[in-house]
Amino acid sequence: MTDRKVMLYIAMSLDGYIARENNDISWLDIVEDPGEDYGYGKFVQDIDTVIMGRKTYEKVISFGIKFPYKGKKCYVISRTKTGYEESVEYYSESLEDLIADLKNKEGKDIFIDGGSEIVNELLKSNLIDEFAISIVPNFLGSGIRLFKEGILGQRIELISSKEFKTGLVQLWYRKQPNQDIR
Repeated sequence: MTDRKVMLYIAMSLDGYIARENNDISWLDIVEDPGEDYGYGKFVQDIDTVIMGRKTYEKVISFGIKFPYKGKKCYVISRTKTGYEESVEYYSESLEDLIADLKNKEGKDIFIDGGSEIVNELLKSNLIDEFAISIVPNFLGSGIRLFKEGILGQRIELISSKEFKTGLVQLWYRKQPNQDIR
């Protein structure tokens, strides 16, 4: 087993949503600040594998920009699609098996890029090692929640927190081994 970590790096509203019902994320624009990437550039230097859900992948490519993870191994989790497309491999088998396989290989950290279904499935199996959660200063009132009921209760420890002039607060947590709180 290598020391690769499974890392969640994501933004959510203060009331816990990552998108509106229609997958709209335009509300993130309120924290755009030219020249500020909230540590994302450094974060992606330390990863070589990306896991994301199909809806997240489709949202990323809908922006019409160059795919941001070229050169990294990218798995798109899908129940219906299989095979390869451009820079991604569609994956429909067990997420637990995928994570175990990746952690047994040499490499950098593994980035969970969303969406909430993938995040919650990994949380149910206690497979996320570190969490970088950027809290955006607004309330959406409804939408797609980052954390859903039924996840495994677990204790995490705060590694760091940082506030930015836009009002965004970034919290970094690490799971504590063998600290389930069922």
